[in-house]
Amino acid sequence: MTIVLEIMTAVLLVSGGFFTFVAGVGVVRLPDILMRMHASTKAGTLGVGLIFLGLALYFGELSVASRSIAAIVFLLITAPVAAHMIGRAAYKTGIQLTNRTVIDEYQAACDRGEAGGDLQPDFQLTPTDIPETETPPR
Repeated sequence: MTIVLEIMTAVLLVSGGFFTFVAGVGVVRLPDILMRMHASTKAGTLGVGLIFLGLALYFGELSVASRSIAAIVFLLITAPVAAHMIGRAAYKTGIQLTNRTVIDEYQAACDRGEAGGDLQPDFQLTPTDIPETETPPR
């Protein structure tokens, strides 16, 4: 492996690790689920993609490169769908958004009847819906 390939691999791995770290910090620090979802999907997908590219470059074999590319494509296809479904489920269950969220496009679509007929949340948990856990005997 030449020094150029080693440097490129190192840059890809370090930058992938950085973006993955930023995704983790975003999940911990951001105030509501939609913002956390944004951080985890965008920065997480970019970070993992860069790590896979560095892995493919480091090994330099066709089998490793094809698996890395397949994993990146899988992430690019599934991460937005999963994020959309998590966000939709959170919205429909009545998760409160932070007061810094100023635009609610989904509610506007619901008001116009463009949201597929599910205008109201399916259910909303109240403190009485959550069963109290029993203390196990000692």
